[in-house]
Amino acid sequence: MPSKAASPGDPDEIAGPLTRAATFLLVRIDTGAEGVVADFLPDLPGLRRSVGFRSLTGGLSCLVGIGSAAWDRIYGGPRPAELHELPVFKGDRHESVTTEADLLFHIRADRMDLCFELETLIMARLAGAVTVVDEVQGFRYFDARDVLGFVDGTENPTGSAAREAVYVDDDGTFDGGSYVVVQKYLHDMTAWNALSTEEQERVIGRRKLSDVELPDAEKPADSHIALNVVTDDEGNELDIVRDNMPFGRPAYGEFGTYFIGYAKSPVVIERMLENMFVGSPPGNHDRILDFSTPHTGALFYVPTADFLEDPPEAAPAADEEPAPAEAVPEQAAEPDDSLGIGDLRETADTAEPSAGVSWFRG
Repeated sequence: MPSKAASPGDPDEIAGPLTRAATFLLVRIDTGAEGVVADFLPDLPGLRRSVGFRSLTGGLSCLVGIGSAAWDRIYGGPRPAELHELPVFKGDRHESVTTEADLLFHIRADRMDLCFELETLIMARLAGAVTVVDEVQGFRYFDARDVLGFVDGTENPTGSAAREAVYVDDDGTFDGGSYVVVQKYLHDMTAWNALSTEEQERVIGRRKLSDVELPDAEKPADSHIALNVVTDDEGNELDIVRDNMPFGRPAYGEFGTYFIGYAKSPVVIERMLENMFVGSPPGNHDRILDFSTPHTGALFYVPTADFLEDPPEAAPAADEEPAPAEAVPEQAAEPDDSLGIGDLRETADTAEPSAGVSWFRG
C-alpha cells in the first residue's frame, strides 16, 4: 500500500492551495494505441518533476484521471471499485452531459507557461495515439471569483478534513487515489447581468460582495448552495474538494466555469448533480442552470504516483494457459564436512514464506 507522501493528494496536489492557472485536457485513446499510453503513464510523474524543477516556486502539479472504458484497455487487471461512466441526470428542464473521454490531465501552476510547457510535452509523447476531446485554460479571477462575480469554492475543506474527503481508504490496492468529476459550463451573461444583485444572490445563496451565506430564512430552496449540501445517514455533511476555474473568450462571447471536484467516492458528487438537474425534491432544480449550460461531463479515477510509475501486471485472459514453471535442477547432496550448511539450508527450506510483494514501490 502506498504511503500518503506518494499519493496524488499531497497538500501540494489535490488538497493544496488554489493556483493561479490551470489546463484541463480531455482525450480519447485511439484504437490500437493502448500500448503507447501504457508506456507513457509511468513517465508522467517524472516529466512533471522535470518541468516543475525549472521554477521551484511555480507550484506545478499534474493529476491524470483514467476513465472506466479506458481502464481495462490500459491495465486489464483489477479496477477501482467505484469507477464507472458518469450517468446523465435529466430533470424537467435541464439535462447533464456525459462525454466520451478516456483520460483527464489536470495541470496546475501559479504560471501558465509551466502548464503550457508540460501539456506540450504530454501531447508530443501521445502524438498519433490520442484524439483531443476538449482543452480549457483556466485562470484565477480576482479574489477567487467566477465570471458570474461570486467567490467559488468557499466551502472547500482544508488540512486533514480535505485529505479525508478526497482519498480512497477502503479499496485495498486503490487506497490513496481519488475520484474526480469534470464539467465545462458556459454562462448566458446577458441573462445573468439582467438580474439585480439581490436576485443573483438568491440564485447562488450568498452575498455577492461579502461572500457570506444567506440565512436559512432568506435562502431559496432552489439556490445553488441549498442543493449542493449532501449528508450521510447520520446527517453529517459530505465534503468534496473543488478546484474550479473561470475561462472564456470575450471577443467570441464565451464566458464559462470549469467545474472539477475530487472525492473519495463519486457518489457524493453524483448526488449533488442529481439535486441540481433533477431537483430535491424532483422539480426543484438548481436555478443556476437557468443561466449555465453544461457542455462536457466525465468521471475518472486518479491513481497515486506510485501506481502510475509501477502499475500491476495485467491479469491473464480467462482462456489463456498459465506459463509452465521452469524445472529446478536437482542439487547434489552436500558432503559431510560442510560445516553444517546443509542444516541451515534445510531450516530455510522449511521456513514460512515471506509476505507477497506489493504492487507499489516502497
